[in-house]
This record gives sequence, structure tokens and C-alpha cells, in this order.
Amino acid sequence: MEKWLKGDERLDYLLAENLRIIQSPSVFSFSLDAVLLSKFVSIPYHKGKIVDLCSGNGVIPLFLSARTKGQITGVEIQPRLFDMAERSIRYNQLEQQIQMILGDVKEIPKQLGIEKYDVVTCNPPYFLAHEASDKNLSEHHAIARHELYLTLEEAIQSASKLLKQGGKAAFVHRPGRLLDIVTAMRANRLEPKRMQIIYPKEGKEANTLLIEGIKDGKPDLKIMPPLYVYDANNEYTAEVREILYGKE
Repeated sequence: MEKWLKGDERLDYLLAENLRIIQSPSVFSFSLDAVLLSKFVSIPYHKGKIVDLCSGNGVIPLFLSARTKGQITGVEIQPRLFDMAERSIRYNQLEQQIQMILGDVKEIPKQLGIEKYDVVTCNPPYFLAHEASDKNLSEHHAIARHELYLTLEEAIQSASKLLKQGGKAAFVHRPGRLLDIVTAMRANRLEPKRMQIIYPKEGKEANTLLIEGIKDGKPDLKIMPPLYVYDANNEYTAEVREILYGKE
């Protein structure tokens, strides 16, 4: 086990997918948002080329590998997270399906190629650069959570450049940025087609938004049923349990 882990890292289970992932409390641990995005996005099963932007420790590529036989490329700017992702991919013996690229999302279309991909996913930084109240002492957390190196608009622009006409882009973000997301998507030829709003529990304000668009698609937005994370007893709802742990 020592050859896989460094420092305070641990090997966690992705239970529904029967995979393992390297995580670190001081550097990066994935959140429910990444799980929800990987289940929400529409992806072809048999083939296709998929890019995940802002990959962190590679969690979304790992989740997607259980849903498709297509080729998956993850893009991450932080060397430490990129290294964790690469080791997780090797641990799960998925090198033939998933490749990681250490790079800047803004520059990645030039590197990977314009309009060559079928699906792009992105879990971008949620907070504006000046919103310092939530900044952790860890530089890794600050970069992952705040728009220090990448704005929402830049992420959407790169996603659109990567996609073929008719390709799909899916994002997870905060509901408060909905209008910014839709405006940026339409400005970059991504027509919003599916949206789902996530609530911590019934009676609470929404805290997460999932949205998928089609490049050069026709206007017609479907609003999916809401998803509640916790029930009245503060236990995961049946839907979220199935997402996390698989069918019982």
C-alpha cells in the first residue's frame, strides 16, 4: 500500500463503482457535487471521447469509467492533485481508458484539439476570487474552490471549443450563478437542455445546480425532478444512497 500513498493520503472506496481513490484531507477530497455530476451527464456507453475539466484527484473520470467504454481525458492544473489522480487511475488499472493532463483549462482546447469531443464535464471553482471568507489556509483548497486561475465563463468557453457540434457539456455549480451559467453557455453556442436542482432536504433552499447543454442545440430546457440529499431523519434519501452505494 505504501507505494500508492504519500503523506496523509488515504485510499477511499467508490462503492457503487467498486473502485478506489486516493484522497488527502489537507489537499483534496471530492464532494457529493462530483458524484452528482458524474451520474447526471448523458454519455454514450460504447464509444465516444470525453473530457473532464478541473478534475482534481480524478474522481469524475473514475466515476464515468463505470458508465462508459469511451476514452476519458481529465485536465487538472495542480501538480499534486494531478499526481494523486494518476496514481488512482493506475491503482484501478484504468490507464487504457483514462488519461490525465497537467494543464490550464483555458489553454486545453489548443492542446487537445478544437471540436473533437463528444462530452465535456466540469466541476469548476464556485467562489469568486475576492470571496475570501471561505478560503482555507491550504493553497490547494483555495485554487479548487475560488476563481483564482479559472472563471466560470472561461470554463464554459473551453468546454464549447472542445465539443463537436451536437456534443454535450454538463456543469455543477451553485444555484445563485444560474443566470451567469445560462448567459455564458448561450454566448458560447451551448444551449441548456436539462437542469436538475439539488436541495439539502425538503423545506431548505437549493444549494446545488446541475445543467447540461448541447452545442448548437435548439432551445428547449427540461427541468428534472428535484433531488433531496437528506430525509427528515438526516439520513441520505433512497435516491442519494443508490447514487453513492449502488442498488441495495
